[in-house]
Amino acid sequence: MLDDLHSDTDRKLRVAARALGRAGLAHAYGHFSARLDAGHFLVCAPKPMALLESADQGTVVPVNGALPDGVLGEVRIHQQIYARRPDVGAVARSMPPKLVSLSVLSRTPLPRHGFGSYFAPFVPLWDDPLLIRSDAQAGALAELIGDGRAVVMRGNGAVVAGDSIEEALVLSWYLEDAARVELDVLSCGAGLLSKTLTQVQCEARATFSGRILERMWDYLCSGDCER
Repeated sequence: MLDDLHSDTDRKLRVAARALGRAGLAHAYGHFSARLDAGHFLVCAPKPMALLESADQGTVVPVNGALPDGVLGEVRIHQQIYARRPDVGAVARSMPPKLVSLSVLSRTPLPRHGFGSYFAPFVPLWDDPLLIRSDAQAGALAELIGDGRAVVMRGNGAVVAGDSIEEALVLSWYLEDAARVELDVLSCGAGLLSKTLTQVQCEARATFSGRILERMWDYLCSGDCER
């Protein structure tokens, strides 16, 4: 059983996971986790995130060590990110459809609008369509993210790292919207002609002041049974 503090984290994790599903950013596959302390994190129950129920408790996973029984294999990605990034408070593994389509072109979104600015100067591409099934693969992917907010996996979705559960959810939505814009630009043949935000503009725009984070969290989680 989880203690009261961890139970509140588990509840918020279910809310965020279901929000990913309702937004169409995850289907049968994907997982969401949140750091509990320096050595442990909580990952949501191994079922389609949109179908999580209030009784579906997550599993406590060590940042270093073997995955507990029943935990999905790609959760080792979360382990490797938490081990390298003490600033990361939550990790979302999702399958955003526009981003997947863009990634099979070996492309990731450029910072063409406000939501894309949060990933400037670019989103790195993990250029391998196979599932991650080893610590070595997961470690290499975590290294590719570096100190950034996301990595795109070719034909296989994305991993987003945030300061909090709220930020990881919101950034996942932003990343998919950036992919939507990128595909729209490419579809009209304007890829080389269209503008991107400068680094200075990105730094100014990629802010959460003015309740930007809270408003998107409220929008994505509206109507959830555990809010």
